Amino acid sequence: MITGIEHTAILSTRPKELAAWYIDTLGFKTCYESGSTVMVRAQNGYILEITTGEGEPPANSLKTTGIRHLAITVADFDAAYQALKDKNVKFVSEPVEVKGNRVVFFTDPEGNFLHLLYRSVPLP
Repeated sequence: MITGIEHTAILSTRPKELAAWYIDTLGFKTCYESGSTVMVRAQNGYILEITTGEGEPPANSLKTTGIRHLAITVADFDAAYQALKDKNVKFVSEPVEVKGNRVVFFTDPEGNFLHLLYRSVPLP
């Protein structure tokens, strides 16, 4: 039976450089590397496989069909937001708070959307 989701793949024009951004900017760790594929693990165990893509990326917006963003959970929203600002991360929205949850959207160097997420009450 299914036990969960291990990883998500991101196709990149420069996979090693993009993996380095996730390591340097978000504190992920390399857990596997072979050729042009680098797998990086987030602090909670979730893995991103970053590997070489082909062709031009499709038009990308927060409303384009398909996987749209990765939610990066944080315990201290203000500290995490400031740390990303200090690293000159490109934000595509201002922080908002809804029902005690805080969120702000940003992109990695190749335009993939991510957002910081603080939940005042975890999902059940």
